[in-house]
Amino acid sequence: MRALTFLKLPFTHREGWKELQASSPSIPLLAWLVVLPMSLLPPVMLYYAGTHYGDAFMAGFADREWRFITTIIFLAEILSFFVIGWVIYAVVNGTEELSISYQDAYLLATLVPLPLFVASLALLVPSLLFNVVVILSGLGISCSLIYHGLQALCTHQEFDVATISATYTIMAASALGWGILFAVIWAY
Repeated sequence: MRALTFLKLPFTHREGWKELQASSPSIPLLAWLVVLPMSLLPPVMLYYAGTHYGDAFMAGFADREWRFITTIIFLAEILSFFVIGWVIYAVVNGTEELSISYQDAYLLATLVPLPLFVASLALLVPSLLFNVVVILSGLGISCSLIYHGLQALCTHQEFDVATISATYTIMAASALGWGILFAVIWAY
C-alpha cells in the first residue's frame, strides 16, 4: 500500500481498506510489527517530557515517577490492543445491521491508535496548549478511522446510523478505559 493511500484511510471508506483487508495480516503479526513498536512511542516521549521540561510544562509535572508511569502506560497500550479488538468485534456483531470478522476487528484495533501514537511526538515541544491541540486532533482522526473502517470492513454497510452508533460505543469504551487509567496514574 502506498503511503498516500494510507493517509486517506481516516477520510474515506473506499480507498485502501479493501487492500488492507485482502492482505489479511495475522493478529500476532499485527501485534509484533505494528502495535508493539508504535506503543513504545508515547511512553518514551512522555518520559522525555517529564524528565526534561518539569514544571515548565505543567505544574506538578516534574514530581512524578516517570519510570513507573511510562511502564504502566506501555503495558496498558499493549493490553488495550487486545481489549479494543474484542470490543470492536462484540459491539459490531451485537447489532443486527452490522457484522465484522474477528481478523478485521483486530486490523481496525491496530490502525485506530496510530494517530494518537504519532501525536505523542508533539511532546518534543514544551507547550501544553500545543500538545492538547495535537492530541485532540489525533483523537478526531482516530474516531474517523473507526467510522470509515467500520464502513469499509463491515457487511451491511448501508446502515449508516448503526455504523455511527457502533463508532460512538467503541470510542466511549476506549475513552472510559483510558480516562480511568490516567486518573489513577496521575493520582499516584
